[in-house]
Amino acid sequence: MKNTILGAACLLLFASAAHAATATSGSFGALADGSKIESVTLANDKGMSARIITLGATLQAVIVPDKNGRREDVTLGYDKAQDYLTRPNYFGVSVGRYANRIGKARFSLDGKTYALAANDGPNSLHGGPKGFDKRIWTIENTASGPEARVTLSYVSPDGEEGFPGQLRATVTYTLNEQNELRIDYGATTSRPTVVNLTNHAYFNLSGNAARDVMGHLVTLKAERFTPVDPTLIPTGERRPVAGTPFDFRKPTAIGARIRDARNAQIRIGRGYDHNFIVDGKSGDMRTAAIVEDPVSGRVMEVRATAPGIQFYTGNFMDGTYFGKNNRAYRQGDALCLEPGTFPDAPNRADFPSARLDPGKAYINAMIFAFRNR
Repeated sequence: MKNTILGAACLLLFASAAHAATATSGSFGALADGSKIESVTLANDKGMSARIITLGATLQAVIVPDKNGRREDVTLGYDKAQDYLTRPNYFGVSVGRYANRIGKARFSLDGKTYALAANDGPNSLHGGPKGFDKRIWTIENTASGPEARVTLSYVSPDGEEGFPGQLRATVTYTLNEQNELRIDYGATTSRPTVVNLTNHAYFNLSGNAARDVMGHLVTLKAERFTPVDPTLIPTGERRPVAGTPFDFRKPTAIGARIRDARNAQIRIGRGYDHNFIVDGKSGDMRTAAIVEDPVSGRVMEVRATAPGIQFYTGNFMDGTYFGKNNRAYRQGDALCLEPGTFPDAPNRADFPSARLDPGKAYINAMIFAFRNR
């Protein structure tokens, strides 16, 4: 009996090890100044993997099987580290200190006004000219097991890009055997500041950069969105999506209404580049979006704790960026779904607060779950 029990236990341990997800460290080359860029690849037993690099804590690749078992990369990006600096388009990067836009490149906090760099017309975009996406993060730890995980950190000095307070930011990528990639952002500060961290992955579920995403079906769990002015700063209105090209409450092809020139918001954004207010309670993990590629059969569900999600359809890609496998990236070749607080929240008291005080912890968690139909 004793030998039987021991044998069963050994078989169980062997089976667990055989199906364990792994985190494998490697190199992703170097920058022009000689700085070495490291990588960590998370992989599971279901054929899914995700590569993270230390430059920008970037999600450099996501390999997912299609309905026929064919494994392909469903994200845009570059094959060389230096391209993320010299040909930036925020492909898969961790964005901060403030993801999205801050109007007129300034905000006030406790009676003091802070001036930021205007790197998007009159506004500040994604933390400024040298935001978190262009910084080299430190790998804190990795783990293999039932889940594969890597945690990276970056310490932003007080005053970097105009933001107050020393900010210690962390991001943890976790891949499980259910083909769920979870991303957890955290931060603490030495002084009152504003923060909005998210991931800026560009997804094309076809796994083929030669085919755009206009046929992808999108569902957004959002009754309202925040319209923008001509510089893409929210007007403050929370407009119902019903009866507009922004109604994705039922699965709708991206290309169905993206060229509706009668809609002023479509004209301003050159398509979709808007914040949607996620239904449900902010702070709770709930479904924010579902994307399906009918051809490959891949489905991606986005769950998030954030109050909003930015839906962007690659409107500013013009074919001059050559990414993985020397593919030219064009308008509409990918979509972004970026959970976070609202654009320009530091300047709007009626928006969910972006403020972070000493002794408090910032948290933004999101899950990208993949399956096939």
